[in-house]
Amino acid sequence: MLYALLCYNDEDTVWAWDKTQDGEVMARLAQVRAPLEKAGKLGPSLRLLPTTAATTLRKSDPPLVIDGPYAETKEQLLGFYIVDVADLEEALGVARLLADANPGGAYEIRPLAVYNPGAPMAAGG
Repeated sequence: MLYALLCYNDEDTVWAWDKTQDGEVMARLAQVRAPLEKAGKLGPSLRLLPTTAATTLRKSDPPLVIDGPYAETKEQLLGFYIVDVADLEEALGVARLLADANPGGAYEIRPLAVYNPGAPMAAGG
């Protein structure tokens, strides 16, 4: 079953990390990703740029395009992982490993319903 592991954190904190701090976090995350990739359980992993780079299309009549994110929140969606695991418990296990490697914030685990499969998931793809 496919799950999205949505990574939330305070973007002001994360984007304030210097290269060394960021590199340390990314190295810890790479240690979590490597066995998942080898097992064919990890799909795309994406890091979103800050909300200051976002553009939102508000559904109205007529539609309205605005700068910035959809909602103002304390923590922002900073990235996500797509995993192909047996069940919610396995998805929670992956999220726990990622949380141990990445300080602060939270992971939202959400099952995915594929309606346009596109390219198949493959390690290193």
